[in-house]
Amino acid sequence: MGRLSAAELEELVRLYQRVSTHLSYARTFYRDPALTASLTGRVARSGAVVYGTRSRTLRALGRFFAVTFPAALWHVRHFVAVSAVLLFVPALAFGIWIANSPTALEATGPDAMREQYVQEDFEDYYSSAPAAAFASEVFTNNVRVAVLAFAGGIAFCLLTALILAFNGANLGIAAGLFHAVGAAPKFWGLILPHGLLELTAVCVAGAAGLRLGWTLIDPGDRPRAAALAEEGRRAMSIVLGLVVVFGVAGAIEGFVTGSGLPTALRLAIGITAEVGFLVYFLVLGRSAYASGATDPVAGTTTRAGGAARVGVGPTASLSPSP
Repeated sequence: MGRLSAAELEELVRLYQRVSTHLSYARTFYRDPALTASLTGRVARSGAVVYGTRSRTLRALGRFFAVTFPAALWHVRHFVAVSAVLLFVPALAFGIWIANSPTALEATGPDAMREQYVQEDFEDYYSSAPAAAFASEVFTNNVRVAVLAFAGGIAFCLLTALILAFNGANLGIAAGLFHAVGAAPKFWGLILPHGLLELTAVCVAGAAGLRLGWTLIDPGDRPRAAALAEEGRRAMSIVLGLVVVFGVAGAIEGFVTGSGLPTALRLAIGITAEVGFLVYFLVLGRSAYASGATDPVAGTTTRAGGAARVGVGPTASLSPSP
């Protein structure tokens, strides 16, 4: 079809609206599959001309990242704080305990194993595979953790809280091992470039799960089923948006953390990515939420108990090796 004149386009829009009305009427009052199919085809073809399939898709994608996703983030901002507490309090507790208690330190494993972990294994993990393959593996791992943290909310927040605490404990164990032998700068130099954004995203995914679970506990003045459906749509928007965030974090972990770049530069890259996301969350999220966009329509490893672990590095075990 060639380019339409203004008058032709106006006529097309008028006819499109009329046929759409006819289609709705036919579906409601007639049982004529042939007529319904004919009208559906006409509406689809004219709609593609009037709106343009590609441009509509791009507009929808743009609206998602400009309005829907940030508004959903702002909606769960209080639960992000709760999620951060559930993640970082165990991390801090285990880190301080292992760094300052010889008994706790010895419980993590034999001296030779701890030394191997601190001196070689932890750093080697980030260059254990080609950068692209490693970034892909980390991305898959973290998305799975996010999905589990979100889905775990359906168990009245309990599973989500367990996943967050488990990941926090693993982070704290690793930090405690490095601090205990005076190698803290090495640990933070490897963790922070990707970990700032990655752990923030995990907190947000946990917040989506906690919000979902809290809706089951306290749906407010909405019917529980309706409240759960609404919060589920919003939570899914968060998880879908976090796929991009985890992609960025995975790329940093694959191409920056294990690279030969100076530590200061690696940290600068990680801090820049984190600040960018926080500005997006806090500034654009608040603005989008205020606009009324509040209801969108729309490799992980496991340890004992099957809990998922964020890919912040090789796992340190509290139990001595047999």
